[in-house]
Amino acid sequence: MSPLQQRLASTGLIIGVFVFWELFCLVAGISELILPRPSRIAAAFIEYAPAIWPHAWQTLYTTMVGFFFGVIIGLALGVLIGSSKLAYDTCYPLLVGISSIPKVAVVPIFVLWFGAGTVPAILTAMIICIFPIVVNVATGIATVEPELEDVMRSLKASRWETLRNVGLPRSAPYFFASLKVAVTLSFVGSVIAETVASNKGVGNMMMIASSSFNVPLVFAGLMILAVLGVALYAIFALLERRLAGWAMRKTA
Repeated sequence: MSPLQQRLASTGLIIGVFVFWELFCLVAGISELILPRPSRIAAAFIEYAPAIWPHAWQTLYTTMVGFFFGVIIGLALGVLIGSSKLAYDTCYPLLVGISSIPKVAVVPIFVLWFGAGTVPAILTAMIICIFPIVVNVATGIATVEPELEDVMRSLKASRWETLRNVGLPRSAPYFFASLKVAVTLSFVGSVIAETVASNKGVGNMMMIASSSFNVPLVFAGLMILAVLGVALYAIFALLERRLAGWAMRKTA
């Protein structure tokens, strides 16, 4: 299947889902308080657009700032853990334990430390995306073929030169793959914090809308998050193909 055919198939599937959703709600007579039709969601988006956009920009801002810092920290930890067997064996259980903590449970702690607002959302977005980056980068470096390391040692390369010339390029496909996962998780972190401890953002808007039983606006918020997530995923998928395409399986 050609790339154009794949895009057409994906577009057709998305349109088909929304058409089925619309018809199902009409035929079954489902109240919009339970499941609003896509047409009602679109109408709510148009009606509340002036109020929605500031919240959408706030969520995008907190997500990208948290993601940026999460990438820096995750990349540094991944390189450190992957390049040392001692660090890998010692730090990995701690990372797993920290990542297992529900992120909604740490939001009140961030609020206690920094107050309600943007900072807790940024920190939540940051910590939720660190783990997949660390795991992928560390795995990419730790699984370098021993033959390549033997060649570098025979050339009397230092440990840093081996890491720079072999380990980091070897981990690049893992790193770019983790970015696609991490950026979507960052949205989850931002929205979690916004629903708990913020007066701005899509999460806060959805909480206010749900308290007034404005379900179409709640679903409009979900659609905004879905569109933003897909757009950022597509951007990082493009970066992955451009910068690490050499590691991808080629199709005929």
